[in-house]
Amino acid sequence: MHILTDVSLKHYSTMRLGGLAKALVEVSTKEELSEAIEWADKHAMPLLMLGGGSNVIFSDGFNGLVIVNRLNGYEVIAEDTKSATIKIGAGEPWDHIVKQTVQAGLSGIEKLSLIPGTAGATPVQNVGAYGAEIAEVLLELEVYDLKTHNFAILHKDDCQFSYRSSIFKSPKNRRYIITSITLRLSKRPPEPPFYDNLQYYLDKHQITTYTPQTIRDAVIAVRTSRLPDPELTPNTGSFFKNPVISVDHFNNLYQQYPTMAHWPTKDGHIKVAAGWLIEQAGLKGYQAHGMKIYEKHALVLVNDSAKSYADLATFRQEIIEKVKADFGIILEQEPELI
Repeated sequence: MHILTDVSLKHYSTMRLGGLAKALVEVSTKEELSEAIEWADKHAMPLLMLGGGSNVIFSDGFNGLVIVNRLNGYEVIAEDTKSATIKIGAGEPWDHIVKQTVQAGLSGIEKLSLIPGTAGATPVQNVGAYGAEIAEVLLELEVYDLKTHNFAILHKDDCQFSYRSSIFKSPKNRRYIITSITLRLSKRPPEPPFYDNLQYYLDKHQITTYTPQTIRDAVIAVRTSRLPDPELTPNTGSFFKNPVISVDHFNNLYQQYPTMAHWPTKDGHIKVAAGWLIEQAGLKGYQAHGMKIYEKHALVLVNDSAKSYADLATFRQEIIEKVKADFGIILEQEPELI
């Protein structure tokens, strides 16, 4: 275990912003993780567990120990004629896992293709795309419990999943570090209905045989046509959550904007597309403070030349205020602020 000091965090975030971490270490085994936690306790330092850095925004720095998760592993632990149960190391690159399961003919996460980050990060914000969420296939996960200083198993219901959130997302609850996730995937082919833009691609290319591979290929094609590669263009993907509003609020807006993209929720509210709101507010392509709204997708904020978190924070607030003024809706940031 090699602990580094005064490490620039911009190299560990896909937005390429952030100050210095007082200390940083990469761990590839559970034993190294335990050692790193003990080191932080000994030096009275707060902890931050980091995966691929694709869903975090660093402000000025972190006055503690950043642990970069490199815990690997992929094991089929149960299988029958209908499904396969797979245990995955939390540090595995997520899209590598999706590719591997699709090649095995398994369905359940093919709609989550090309999402950056690590497997262990997916439960934190209940990663979702094209109508699928990780909560739908997750059985359990292994964690290091900072309260008991032991490894433990949490089941799906323990995670308190909701839209883009879980027990792990709360800044007040830093009790658990995810070390592995266990998914149950189906051997049945994916079935419609599919999200509109995905179905449009399938129809346009006359794809009527739905397999994990055909859906993965379609998702990749749709995503690459609309979203920038964070390796080439600094961004964190979708920057704002799709807001959920009351039916009355939606009906009032819908009379004026009948093309408003929306979906009913299970609890009787209406989810509206944050990207649609930003575009209708006239902000698509807007640039300021070294930041810009991506030309092909209004939900993506790109670091064009910003040098500090303050640049991003000012730009973000301008967007929030304009959407609030136009629609009476307050956008919420999706990436976690550290």
